[in-house]
Amino acid sequence: MKKLNELLGIKYPLIQGGMANIAMGEFAAAVTNAGGLGLVGAGGMTVDSLRENIRIAKDKANGPFGVNLMLMHPAVDDMAQVVLEEGVKIVTTGAGIPSKYMDDWKNAGIKVIPVIPSCAMAKRMAQLGADAVIAEGTESGGHVGELTTMTLLPQVVDTVDIPVIAAGGIASGRQLAAAYALGACGAQIGTCLLVSEECPIHDNYKAAVIKAKDSDTIVTGRTTGAPVRVLRNQMAREYVKKEKEGVDKMELEQLTLGSLRRAVFDGDTKTGSLMAGQVAAQLKEIRPVKDILESIITECDEVIAGLQ
Repeated sequence: MKKLNELLGIKYPLIQGGMANIAMGEFAAAVTNAGGLGLVGAGGMTVDSLRENIRIAKDKANGPFGVNLMLMHPAVDDMAQVVLEEGVKIVTTGAGIPSKYMDDWKNAGIKVIPVIPSCAMAKRMAQLGADAVIAEGTESGGHVGELTTMTLLPQVVDTVDIPVIAAGGIASGRQLAAAYALGACGAQIGTCLLVSEECPIHDNYKAAVIKAKDSDTIVTGRTTGAPVRVLRNQMAREYVKKEKEGVDKMELEQLTLGSLRRAVFDGDTKTGSLMAGQVAAQLKEIRPVKDILESIITECDEVIAGLQ
């Protein structure tokens, strides 16, 4: 089995998650320059700002980078076109099926790697011609499915003949080694990169991630069909309380309106949406991206050697 780094022409088999309002061009370039695959996350961007951030990544990255497109974005058609016009070579997708863009992307030589929460979705993506899939477990931060990485990953590996990348609950070499054992070719990581020096989130957000304990994340929005994993805070508790009371969807949406931007840019840890995965409790310090990636790979190699 080819490792992810061989498939994508990068140093380490690690992809940075396309985190909305966080995965800007400069950050994507920093991850690429540290040996992973940086992604420009189109969530929270306009068509123009996506183009601008792709150009920033292109200018600053000394290797391949990609773009993550949220297919529910109202401007996704134009964004799919920007990806073509700017010569992006790797696209990951979330929140939908990219069938209407596949022919154009494939003809342009773009590698398409959808994020999937189930075997049925993985099968569909493989039939569409996806180059690989990212099987993301519910441990991850942000928008989540129901299955854990440990159960989802091996089932997806058994379902499709294309490479499978693990996501959700990976922040150490031990966890990467476990993903390999389950059949993954590499991993997508997000939460552990929030506490990198280069990550553009507010220092308060980073501090909240470092302070988090093992049970400090909570999933909001299960009743609305849009579950999101965040750190517990005033907003999250109020949201879940209102959900239990059966408050209508519009009122719940008002509660979270602009909350991610408040967390990322203003450092609002009370009413901001502090998206983070369950691995937050493992993260103890702020380090350069390069150190984070290197330590994951070194530990993974040591763990595998120890098992042998």
